[in-house]
Amino acid sequence: MNFGIWEILLILLVGVIIFGAGKLPTVMGDLGKGIKNFKSSLGGSADASAVKPSDERTPPSA
Repeated sequence: MNFGIWEILLILLVGVIIFGAGKLPTVMGDLGKGIKNFKSSLGGSADASAVKPSDERTPPSA
């Protein structure tokens, strides 16, 4: 997606109205950390957490 200058300014204006100028850097920093953690979790553990179809069908042993 390509954002123009007016779209970016509108997003910043809405952010300042909602969060206030003092909290905006903190909110953006937390958002960036969240996105970074999300991307790193997708990269390494996506194959390890996948459930095999054969595991779903096996009944629990009694």
